[in-house]
Amino acid sequence: MSDITLLSIIDSEDKTIFEDDNYIIPLYQRAFAWSDKEITQLIDDIYDFEADKYYIGSLIININSNGLYEVIDGQQRLTALFLLLNYLGYRWKEDRLRYECREKSNYTLNFLNSLLPNEGYKNKLVDEDKIEQALIKGWDIIDQKFRADKIDTEKFKEKLKNVKLFRIEVPPHTDLNRYFEIMNVRGEQLEQHDILKAKLMKPLEANEQTAFSIVWNACRDMNGYVQMHFNKQQRELLFGGDWDWLNIDNIFSLTADDGSVHPQTAIKIIENKEPIQVWDGDDEAGNRIRFESIIDFPFFLLHVLKVFVATEFNEYFSAIPELLDDKKLLKTFTNIIDKLKSNKEFSLKFIKYLLKCRFLFDKYIIKREYKNEDTTGSWSLKELKVSGARSKKKPYYRDTYFGELNEWKTTYSPRTVTNLMLQSCLRVSYTSQKIMHWITELLKWLNVDDNLKKLSQFENQIEIIAQEPVIKFITDKDYMQGVNTPHIVLNYLDYLLWTKRSDDEYKGLNFDEFSFEFRNSVEHWYPQHPSSQSFDSWADVDKFGNLCIIQRNVNSKFSNLSPTSKKGTYHQMIEKGSLKMRVMSALTKDDTAWKETICDDHEGKMLKLLKVACNIA
Repeated sequence: MSDITLLSIIDSEDKTIFEDDNYIIPLYQRAFAWSDKEITQLIDDIYDFEADKYYIGSLIININSNGLYEVIDGQQRLTALFLLLNYLGYRWKEDRLRYECREKSNYTLNFLNSLLPNEGYKNKLVDEDKIEQALIKGWDIIDQKFRADKIDTEKFKEKLKNVKLFRIEVPPHTDLNRYFEIMNVRGEQLEQHDILKAKLMKPLEANEQTAFSIVWNACRDMNGYVQMHFNKQQRELLFGGDWDWLNIDNIFSLTADDGSVHPQTAIKIIENKEPIQVWDGDDEAGNRIRFESIIDFPFFLLHVLKVFVATEFNEYFSAIPELLDDKKLLKTFTNIIDKLKSNKEFSLKFIKYLLKCRFLFDKYIIKREYKNEDTTGSWSLKELKVSGARSKKKPYYRDTYFGELNEWKTTYSPRTVTNLMLQSCLRVSYTSQKIMHWITELLKWLNVDDNLKKLSQFENQIEIIAQEPVIKFITDKDYMQGVNTPHIVLNYLDYLLWTKRSDDEYKGLNFDEFSFEFRNSVEHWYPQHPSSQSFDSWADVDKFGNLCIIQRNVNSKFSNLSPTSKKGTYHQMIEKGSLKMRVMSALTKDDTAWKETICDDHEGKMLKLLKVACNIA
């Protein structure tokens, strides 16, 4: 029988889970691999919980012959907690967490643990060859999250005292390799959206339940295009012969594959989690295409709820929390449903909004596209089309059309590229799904049928959303924020520079090849901490003109080099980096001149570009 211990991440005496115990990550476990999504989600979950206790999951361990806690399951979360507690200033004896036969990882963990509280690693000279970059990146993600969201560290520490972790010891003589294999293939757990589905279907009649379930299941898989999640008969009933027009009133004519309808209990509804057969189709060249959504289904449900309530029950819109929180999905829906007279009316209307918003989302909101052997993907804004005779229809994808109703349609439009660039600018600026409010605003606009007749105005709606925080930044006139400069300001500036790509002064900087990536670290061009005594520190290093945005995995040596050294050493990286960084590099001829005149001139020009775009005098 397993022994279970309930641990506090930080106990009442301010001791952490690494204070007295030694953990080791076995060789068969993968290295630390959590990215922005998982780490920021962990921080959000801890900071947002409101109960007396928050259970963060379980840690499965085996006590080996040396008395060490050998981690079988939960090592990614455990390592993230190590980095988080380290960032908050906690320290403990060396090797409280170590990886078996991974010396880079162990060196990095011990190096971070050796720093003084509130001392960043960037101030230290380290042997880059010994550093495990994934761990440093994890520390940077935490740092950026706390700065960007202005999280109160003391309040966060108090929250951690109520965060609990189950540490479960497997029985002696357990076959650990077999146990590890089982843990990694265990079945999917029940999600809140499964319970929500049962709640919404409960008041419906049998035929309505069947139709509701068909639509819900089709929308549940956010990847690909929703038309492809229905069978042939259902698809043509809902989307017509060309699959590109939504006949929303036909929803409740849907029947199961065998034409039957079945009343279902809540248990049956929840258990009905059949896999969806999804075929993304081929493009015109016969190449396989895969599309990945930028949000998960629970968050999509929250966006749809906001659109639905704003349209049908606007007086209750303020009852929906501003923060999109998948952990409070049921509570958020219940708060609205309890205010209405008819649960059935809510369910019947909501399923229509769900399908309509998904149809609009697939067509007008960006996805990530992976083609052939491409593993990194690219931003995509395409609509599903169909060709061929009725009996041999072949789906394909083309650039989404953003023209007026009476304009000549073509498969390519410059507006598509502009819309894609603006949306990808927003996507990389707001990395957490909890704050991607721009999707709600765009779906609300698209939900108005008359707006679909004037799609040339869609890009204006996106730009209005992008400009809102930029206008605040300009009107506040605080241009010395340094690393706390909002990412959207720098990304929107890159968008404006991209629109100038044909101007003579920018032609040589290869702006045509630019795309928005997750550049989530604000960088000083003239360094905050010079790497040697060969050049001086600069008191005005936080000026807006001295800033750009870079990827977190950029070599940490880059941060401390002089402008001329960065330009000479990392020219290939700069050529693929943010557009503002490319401009700064092109302007740099002398480090002293950068400080004395060039930076100020550059800042003035960039601020003017922002002001003109935002109509600020």
